[in-house]
Amino acid sequence: MANIIRHDINEGNAYAGMVEAGGFVFVSFCVGNIGQPVESQINGALDHLAARLDAIGLTLEAVVKIDALFRDVWNIPVMEKVFQQRFRGSYPARKSLQTEFAHHGGEQGLLFQLDAVAFRGVSNNG
Repeated sequence: MANIIRHDINEGNAYAGMVEAGGFVFVSFCVGNIGQPVESQINGALDHLAARLDAIGLTLEAVVKIDALFRDVWNIPVMEKVFQQRFRGSYPARKSLQTEFAHHGGEQGLLFQLDAVAFRGVSNNG
């Protein structure tokens, strides 16, 4: 069986922020610029994702899937504009959902969050 590597362990909330398995990296809870307008939060979430991937030697180009979570799903066109700027044609598969975030700040706080899957490649180690 191949190795499973867990990063960013949060014991208090019982989750791993990133899990590597089978050549893929699963990344959860990417947020940024909370309390700012949605476009800024989308860029902040992508910055957070990029920094986490950079810590394990990957870039946004490795991202193959994003689950985008919105407080207001009608902001999808804002996300699409940001993704055009940030991914420049190397777009990941995507799913967008609307949710009520269980986060401090209420309706003016967290407006956008993403989870992602990146591809590292197949290792001969496992």
